[in-house]
Amino acid sequence: MALPRPPHRNSLWEDVKALAPRERHQKVALGCALFITVAIFGIFAIDFRQAHVVPAPIIYVEQWPANRTDAEIIQQQKIDSAKLHAAQKERQREFQKLARALHIE
Repeated sequence: MALPRPPHRNSLWEDVKALAPRERHQKVALGCALFITVAIFGIFAIDFRQAHVVPAPIIYVEQWPANRTDAEIIQQQKIDSAKLHAAQKERQREFQKLARALHIE
């Protein structure tokens, strides 16, 4: 299968000159098509620029009194551990529910 011959360097200019004798509605349609194409590429360019902006991470820190005892620290760790385990169990239940709905063993 033969490849098509490459276009001549003046072919673009000849194509532009060929637009001159066209009907008015054809020129309007061409303008609309070009406008829509440029607008879509412009929107993608703007979105690409904004997609790479990464906001600074927010770090939440709990403040504790400096004079709290070891017993208070251990008590708080137990509470935090219980919350963590409850969240893990809830997530596991959600996945099991999804697996049952999708018939996954």
